[in-house]
Amino acid sequence: MNHKNGFNPLSRTSAHRRAMSRNMVTSLFRYERITTTKAKALEVRKAAEKLITRSKVDSVHNRRQASRFIADEIILAKLFTDIGPRMKDRKGGYTRILKLGFRQGDAADLVILELVDYKLDSSSKGAKKDDKAKKDDKSKKAEPKSKDKTAADKKAKTEKSKKAETESKPKAAQKPAEKPAAAETDKASE
Repeated sequence: MNHKNGFNPLSRTSAHRRAMSRNMVTSLFRYERITTTKAKALEVRKAAEKLITRSKVDSVHNRRQASRFIADEIILAKLFTDIGPRMKDRKGGYTRILKLGFRQGDAADLVILELVDYKLDSSSKGAKKDDKAKKDDKSKKAEPKSKDKTAADKKAKTEKSKKAETESKPKAAQKPAEKPAAAETDKASE
């Protein structure tokens, strides 16, 4: 009987499905971790694991067979020089699927498909976050000073420009400054 020996067509034509699968496998080998739907991840995992098994033995035939599926030469080289040798001791199960939840728009199951030996550089990322937080704190502390400086600079410039205007005008042209505040208080008292 031929039970469970098929594949999921993913509601796509064969050409679309083949192209999508090739692109997703290439992305998996490039980034070593991709986010996709559960159905796609299960299909991509089949192709990816077969290619990793081939890459464990670096021969001309295996490279040619893999190049039928992966068009990017850089990723193909990475597969045979980096990923294959890392998985040399494993007999299978090169990828894992981690559940994320449901997508907002259509409630599809989202998962992360990653290579088993994928490691987050949490120590370097944590250090980067700490450095970034320190820089943000410094910039926040520096901002009020810079705002005060700019406000003070603007005030000083306006005072200087007013002073320069009054000095440049002849004394006959200068009029005494009106006092609008006093006029307003007189009107308000009536």
